[in-house]
Amino acid sequence: LSRDLFNFEATSQVPERLGSYVVSSKKAQANWYGKILEAWKQAKPRPQTADEAASLVIATLKGHKKADVEGLLSFYRLPLSPNLVEVSTESHVSAPKGVRFELHTLPVDQKSVADGDTVTVYVSSKDPIVSSTLPKEVSLAAVKRAKAREKKNYTEADALHKKIIASGYRMINYQNEEVLAKKFRIRLRGIDSPESKMPFGKEAHDELLKMVEGKILKVLVYEEDRYGRCVGDIYCNGKFVQEVMLKKGLAWHYVAYDKRAELAKARFCKIQWENEAKEKRIGLWSSTNPEKPWEWRKNKRGGN
Repeated sequence: LSRDLFNFEATSQVPERLGSYVVSSKKAQANWYGKILEAWKQAKPRPQTADEAASLVIATLKGHKKADVEGLLSFYRLPLSPNLVEVSTESHVSAPKGVRFELHTLPVDQKSVADGDTVTVYVSSKDPIVSSTLPKEVSLAAVKRAKAREKKNYTEADALHKKIIASGYRMINYQNEEVLAKKFRIRLRGIDSPESKMPFGKEAHDELLKMVEGKILKVLVYEEDRYGRCVGDIYCNGKFVQEVMLKKGLAWHYVAYDKRAELAKARFCKIQWENEAKEKRIGLWSSTNPEKPWEWRKNKRGGN
């Protein structure tokens, strides 16, 4: 459905086979796709499951012929009666001021998690944030690579892929398609997890990996740090990732990444979540005086 919506945006064409599933004309079908495309773009986060996609279609086409709505859902093998579970957001931080842009990632790879507060993600080049800055030479290399693969010229295809990777992009297989995607390194805003060689470093890494592996993430990006990473908030299946890490005692609230006045509410929440873990003495708080990662890094730089 997502692919057909963005194809409709580019060509104004609806799928040819849809006519055998619905009763209305192609003009009416184009009207539906225009409405669904607009609703899809405005959805935050965008639908990630069949139930969520079906719910969006049903809500958007409310008032249209039942046979058409059910036919459209059947065409995409979406449930006629979506079973949605409402996720409580009472303890989640609403999107605060200062967000520069929002990313919706492709599923996260197992090797993409560096530690408990850093993850590498890829975002499709069809995403407006990526498409607006996509270099022509990268787009051209992707087209040439596809043609080389069609001709089974894998040596040329591999060379072109290396060129794409060197430019900060990658071809990723998603839903049986090769997708051109941009690489983003994300530093979780407002927390600092133990380094990999510190006590609970492995546990922090494994917890973050367990949460995000194979998942599509929503990332709210605030700024870029001195290492070229995007500093942001990550949401996974409705869960605020930083909240989970703090509550499980696998991260400190990191004031250095959380100083701005407009983030006062977010800071308060993070302090509360950290205190919950302290009171329960779980994770790194099972130790009486755990070493802070920023102090550990400082000592390492000083040769201690």
